Amino acid sequence: MDHGSAQQSLTKLAVSATLHCLTGCAIGEVLGMVIGTALGWSNFATVVLSVVLAFVFGYSLTIRPVLKSGVALSVAIGVAFAADTVSIAVMEIIDNAVMLLVPGAMEAGLANWLFWASLAFSLAVAFVVTVPVNRWLISRGKGHAVVHQYHGGDHEGHHQH
Repeated sequence: MDHGSAQQSLTKLAVSATLHCLTGCAIGEVLGMVIGTALGWSNFATVVLSVVLAFVFGYSLTIRPVLKSGVALSVAIGVAFAADTVSIAVMEIIDNAVMLLVPGAMEAGLANWLFWASLAFSLAVAFVVTVPVNRWLISRGKGHAVVHQYHGGDHEGHHQH
């Protein structure tokens, strides 16, 4: 594999890892924002709930396939922490910062397009910022790279049972 295709493959892997992270983060983020907004919580409490749920769902999406490979729960949890912590943290910092910076987004309410447009925009910005972070981590054998030995399919055949 030449240097250009190796770099392209690394970028493709980082995009895949970031999409995986985005899925868990988005589920937790949306759920947290909806619950906090519906209950009339402060911005701080809503953001805390969103972050906690993003980590829970993000880790869960990694733990499940790792468990299917036959490892113990404690190993799967360790793999998820190693694979996803930095990615989820960066994504949550960016998407919550964007939500807080969009004027009126947090106060708009669930029936207002501004809330939903801001949330979608914040997740898109977080994705764009997190791809290079994941690329850097994977290139050093860290982050999502640690999960590849436990599940295959879209990860270049690193399937092992």
